[in-house]
Amino acid sequence: MKLQLIIRRFAGSFILVSLLLAHYHSPNWLWFTAFVGANLLQSSFTNFCPLEMLLKKLGVGGSCCEGDKKTTNCCGQ
Repeated sequence: MKLQLIIRRFAGSFILVSLLLAHYHSPNWLWFTAFVGANLLQSSFTNFCPLEMLLKKLGVGGSCCEGDKKTTNCCGQ
């Protein structure tokens, strides 16, 4: 599975879970939602994502070009 897809699923899941917790438990959980959103925003500018680094260290996910080393840009296909 592609790393970007895994990261998007994590972010979406964290946002939905924190919204549910804010609704049923405490509005302070909205700070977690804001943190996830801010991290997504900064990663779009800096290309730095802590979850991506963690997943790469754990060997989870892969690049879209992983199986095709012959071409220079298989991601654009």
